Amino acid sequence: MSTGAAIRSLFAPSSATQAEALVRQESLAIAEGLKRQDAGLLDALIVRYQHRLLRYLLFLSGNREMAEDLFQEVWMRVLTRGSQFNGKARFETWLFTIARNLMIDQRRKRTMSSLDEMFETGNEDDRPMYCEVADDQPSPFDRFSNVEDREYIAAALLQLDALYREVLVLRFHEELSLDEIAKVTHAPLSTVKSRLYRGLAAIKPKIERSHAHRQGAV
Repeated sequence: MSTGAAIRSLFAPSSATQAEALVRQESLAIAEGLKRQDAGLLDALIVRYQHRLLRYLLFLSGNREMAEDLFQEVWMRVLTRGSQFNGKARFETWLFTIARNLMIDQRRKRTMSSLDEMFETGNEDDRPMYCEVADDQPSPFDRFSNVEDREYIAAALLQLDALYREVLVLRFHEELSLDEIAKVTHAPLSTVKSRLYRGLAAIKPKIERSHAHRQGAV
């Protein structure tokens, strides 16, 4: 069996009891393949993650042209710097970190501001809050996503500040853990929780209004 075929076999669905071991095995196999610059592995990774990566870049940038340009750059970075991935974390955590860093570089070139500098004003929005956002419990976002079409969720997300939008997308679209989001965004865990809480609070009335308008139009 070729390396590419072996890697693709790791992508097959597994039972919940095998999931953790599969993730570890997959991450290490990807790390070894990237060090060898295995073309079959890269093809398999692009097929698996292309839609998720482009969606993340679209939400992060709000601009399709920029997202598509960065999409190509991300995969070039994976190809040229694959040896930096050690397999200790999930591949998607590393992938989204590359994407975010490239987005920040792009915005610095255009506006001399990073993503954080553009949307984070240092006010109380990122101060730790006296609340806990459970990492494994249903959220208001989950409840709304069961009854709203994806286009309404997407429209509501795009109305949020970039930092809140990013955390919601990583948590509920990409299903990263809070610890993984902290690694991607280079933010303390308390800040990630605060952004998640405030993002949920901000998106709730937007989705409610969209839902009410839709119901009234029926």
